[in-house]
Order: sequence, then C-alpha cells, then structure tokens
Amino acid sequence: MTGASKVDTRKRALAVCLTAAFMTGLDVSIVNVALPSIRSALGASDDGLQWTVSGYALTFGLLLIPAGRLGDARSRRTVFMWGVTLFTLSSAACGLAPSIHVLIVARLVQGLAAGMLNPQVSGLIQQMFQGYERGRAFGALGATIGVSTAAGPLLGGTLVTAFGADHGWRFVFLVNVPIGLVLLPLARKLLPAPQAVRQRHPSMDPLGVVLLGVGVASLLLPFIQRNQWEGAGKWLLVPGALVVLAGFVAWERFYGRDPLVDLALFGKRSYRLGTAIAFFYFSGFTGIFFIFTLYLQSGVGYSPLLAGLSITPFALGSATAAMIGGRLVARMGRWLVAFGLTTVIVGLAATMWATALVPGYGVGLATALPLLVAGVGSGLVISPNQAITLSEVPPEGGGSAAGVLQTGQRLGSAIGIAAAGSTFFGSLGEGWDTAFRHGLSVVLVSIFIALSAATWDLYRTYRSRRSPLPPDRDPRNPTAA
Repeated sequence: MTGASKVDTRKRALAVCLTAAFMTGLDVSIVNVALPSIRSALGASDDGLQWTVSGYALTFGLLLIPAGRLGDARSRRTVFMWGVTLFTLSSAACGLAPSIHVLIVARLVQGLAAGMLNPQVSGLIQQMFQGYERGRAFGALGATIGVSTAAGPLLGGTLVTAFGADHGWRFVFLVNVPIGLVLLPLARKLLPAPQAVRQRHPSMDPLGVVLLGVGVASLLLPFIQRNQWEGAGKWLLVPGALVVLAGFVAWERFYGRDPLVDLALFGKRSYRLGTAIAFFYFSGFTGIFFIFTLYLQSGVGYSPLLAGLSITPFALGSATAAMIGGRLVARMGRWLVAFGLTTVIVGLAATMWATALVPGYGVGLATALPLLVAGVGSGLVISPNQAITLSEVPPEGGGSAAGVLQTGQRLGSAIGIAAAGSTFFGSLGEGWDTAFRHGLSVVLVSIFIALSAATWDLYRTYRSRRSPLPPDRDPRNPTAA
C-alpha cells in the first residue's frame, strides 16, 4: 500500500467513525423538541417522557468504560460494528414503537449501543493517527460532537414540522436506520482489522465492571430523575454511589490482573486535569440547550423549528472553531483550551445581557451573535482538550481512557442539567426571561471552574519550564504519545 492510499484509507475510516459519533450525539438532544408529539401520539405521562430522554443518557454512561476496555482487549472494529448494528435496530424499534413502554425500552438499548460505539471512535483515532494528524482528527471529532448536540433541536424540529405532529417524532429515530445500514459495510472494509489492534487478550475484570456499573448508575439516577422521583430519598443514592465507586477504586488497585481502569493514568497531569475540565465544561455545555429550548418554546412561544434555528449559531461557531482548534492544539496546548473557555464565558454573559435588552419574541435574533461567540469558544475547548487529555495515553489503551473521559462528560451533563434546570424552574415565578438568566448563571459557574482547572495546568507548566525535560515528557507538547 502506497503512502497516499494509506492516508486516504485513514481519512475514510475517520469519516466512518465521525458519522457514528454524530448519530449517537444527535440522539442526546434531538428528542427534546419531539416530546410534545410523543405525548400526544402515545398518551405518555411526564414520567414516560422523562425516561425517554434520561434512559438514553443513563445506559449511554454505563457502558462507556467497559466497552472501551473490550475494544482495547479484543477488537475495536468488531465492537464498533456490533454497536452500529444495535443502534440501528434500536432506532428502528423507537420509530415503530406502538406504546411509550416499548419506546422507553428501545431508548435504553439505544443508549447501550451508543456507549459501545463512542469509546471505539476515540480509540481508533489514537490507533490510526499520531502527532499533528491526531490533533486534526480530534478537531474533527470535536466539531462532530458540538454540531450533533447543538443541531439536534434544529433537525428534530425540521422532521416534526415536515412529517406532522402525529408521525414526525417517529422520523426523529428512523433517520438513523439508513445511516447505520451504510456504515456497517464501510466499517468492515475501512477500519483496522481485529488482529491489528492487540495480540493478547487480557482479563475483562468482571467484578470491576459490576462495581463501576452500580456506582455510575446510582450516581446518575437521582439527577436524571430529579423531577419525576419525588422526595429527598433519591439523594441518598449519591453517598451510596460514592461508597461503591470507592470500592471500585480499591479493587482496581489490588486486582492482580489487568484492571478495567488503569489508575496510573490519573498520575499524568494532562489526563487528570483534562478529565476534570471535561466534567465541568459538559456540566455547563449541555445545560445551555436544555434551558434555552424550554425558554424559547414554553416561555416565548417559538415552534420547535424556530427554537432549533435559534440554537444554530452556536452549532456553526462550534463546528468551525473545532476544526481550527485541531490544527492549533499542537502549537498552543492548554492555552487554546483556556482561551476557548474564556470565549464561552464572554459569549454566554453577552447572551444573558441580550435577553435583558430584547425580551420576548425577538430574543432569538438578539442572542444569535452572542451564541455564535460562545460556540466558537466551545469548538476551541472540546476537541483540543480531548487531544491533550489523551496525549500521553498509549494507543493500545486509548478506548479505555476515552471511556473514562466520556463517562465524566456524561456525569457532568446529568449533574449540570439537573442544577441548571432546578434553578430555572425555581425562578419561573420571576418570569421566563429571569428564570433563563438564573439558569445560565449556574452554567457559567461550571465553565468558570473548568477555566480555573485549565489555568492551574498552565501555571504548573510555567513552573516546570525551570527544569528541562526530554521532548517526549514535555508537558507543553500536547501530542506526545
């Protein structure tokens, strides 16, 4: 195989990976605007609608680390293809669901499939690319994540409007089916063969899988069921989850064979701080769309399509900046992430100001430029941070490391939506505009904490310049493997 054909094959393989990542990211947010139609068509209760959204997030987060480990240990291509198959079938089941109960079960399976797919994408990027090319590939992945999450309401609103309230919600799910059918043969042809991933088959650490699953589920459940599970009893799961996760860490330390999570990764500052930045950024990032969509549709009276269009500037800014960020991360390192976080804060602060200056129906236009600025900042955060965080991880452990990173993102998303949503709903007595600004204030706090972590990393890097390090250990080099 010539060098040119090898590069072309890797680019096509990357396109396959990014398409799968787009599908799974899209289904995080695309369903929100279809909920009124689902309620009407299936006679769903509030609890049923909540599980339609949160069930996907719950099972998505549960499988990230075990699936990443399985891909590292066996075959990323095989796990990827099983994930695509399961995601396609469950999407069809969602779209054809005759009742809300069938829809909920199908969404749970769809989340499991998404959890299988996502760590393989990051692991395959680690495997196929090095150095500058890896940064660009992660830039493309960051653009995909940003666009899929932000474009979900727009695409969902378009489908519901085009096919009508009675059947439009079904196409929100069925749109994944032809994509999955095309992906399967392409994945088999273009992704690295199983024998190219790893020769030996380490233990899958079954007890570690159980402990981690129980701990993550117990931590996520009270946040994603905050509105439907009445009373304070649900919050008792949080300390219980922390105890179980502490037991998981203890088990991983003393496990005699290959542990599910290599805890030595957290000894690397790039990975430790990068995971913290991702957790706090996603706790704010996903909360933006949740409260903004509610504000526009329920408070201002926008249609699903118009609400989706109002969020589009963020998606456009994020997609454009993520590609640029992938090219710059090798030169700028964590400085780029810190600049991106600062830009997000400026853009969201301007968004708050715009809602105060132009309340009511014109708010979508008034917030377009501020959201574009915030989106540009977001594009300079997600992909560069992921590239830096995984920079010191060996390619053979890329799936497991990415699974841990993405689990932190899922946890952050659930906690952030709960915090912003609770503040938003608790302030409705003061008016929709005020409630939105209060919810956005919670988002800004989370992003500011992420900026503090990035600033601390820059400070430590500055201090380390006093003692010379070999190039492959230099913390200023974010793409050193």
